[in-house]
Amino acid sequence: MSDYVPFQIQFEIIKRLPLKSLLKFRSVSKPWKSLIDSSEFIAEYNVSQTQPQRLSVWYNDPWSAKDRFVSFVDDDTLALHEFTSTVPKLLKNLRSVVGSSHGLLCLYSYYKDPCRSTNDETVKGVVLWNPSIRKSVYITTHESSLWCEEQSTVLGFGVSPATNDPTVVKFKRVTYGDPRTKDHMHWVVEVFTLSAGCWRIPSSKPPNGTITLTWEQVVIDKFIYRFCFDGIPSLRNNLIMSYDMTTEEIRMVDLPDFLAHQRCVNLSISKVWESLAVLEYSTNINKQVCVVWMMDRVVPNLFTKLFTIKTPNIWDFRPNITLGFTKSGKPILGLKGHDQEPAALVVYEPLSEHIKEIGIYGRYGLFFVGSYMETLLLHEQVNYRVYSYNN
Repeated sequence: MSDYVPFQIQFEIIKRLPLKSLLKFRSVSKPWKSLIDSSEFIAEYNVSQTQPQRLSVWYNDPWSAKDRFVSFVDDDTLALHEFTSTVPKLLKNLRSVVGSSHGLLCLYSYYKDPCRSTNDETVKGVVLWNPSIRKSVYITTHESSLWCEEQSTVLGFGVSPATNDPTVVKFKRVTYGDPRTKDHMHWVVEVFTLSAGCWRIPSSKPPNGTITLTWEQVVIDKFIYRFCFDGIPSLRNNLIMSYDMTTEEIRMVDLPDFLAHQRCVNLSISKVWESLAVLEYSTNINKQVCVVWMMDRVVPNLFTKLFTIKTPNIWDFRPNITLGFTKSGKPILGLKGHDQEPAALVVYEPLSEHIKEIGIYGRYGLFFVGSYMETLLLHEQVNYRVYSYNN
């Protein structure tokens, strides 16, 4: 029957199918398999999704001490949509969730390499995981270096909207020469794209060596944003660094003075309504306060106050953390518990200051909230493939 239906119409029909049905259609005929496996179709499928928008949550279960992944519908119901109790077998000794983009999660961990001389020897790297099709690959990020001393390594992750190419960016700060001079620290930048399958050094200028990068990142369109600050005491400047996944250009976004000269521990970044936001934390006697500042899309260093989040202050020196926002702009918080109680994931209503529990509880400080969508990314990859650093 498909012979009587124009191919373009078949294309429009197939790209609207749920992912599980789509994967079954790959075995119907060679032309359909070729179509579904093409990069053009994968890009179109990501854009034309008809499924309800969802959010993903990675957390550590306080009772079993196991890492869990759950997704829920991003609407007023906040209904749990899918629960995956098993995480990729490549994932051992999870260090942190680097980020999520286009339906993929990037997880920083240690991997036990069976090719190493001893069973106890591990290598650092990231797991790229597609929960929709339960496929994952491992990318090693560490190499031994005799000519410099590694001071710190920070990773970024995103999927380029122009190419649908998963991209990992590594910033490594190293020391050269006399440590008594201010120029002895430098950042070395390396980029891994899944299409190339190897690490390389881009032509873009790296950030200054005095800049300290944090692990806080936000992906918006083609940009990976990262919160950072200048380590020169006389400046005390908080900054935001942007990495363009298309041009590979690195830029610094200056913050307004009232944010630039805050203590860096009082600030973090997030995404609200597909715009970059800076979160400013403070505490008074009765409340913990978080002011949400949204960056203007035309003027990068112009920030407008959206609203203020006010939550009860338990006075145990642990802040209630804003983890993300729903598509309607409501903050999602990790609300700390009393004494030894686990933290609760809640949605905050800015107008009424009402707090709604979602029904997810985890160890404080070990939550991650990101966007989630079904995607075909990684389906052409060999499951559990390991990309070594020297590929």
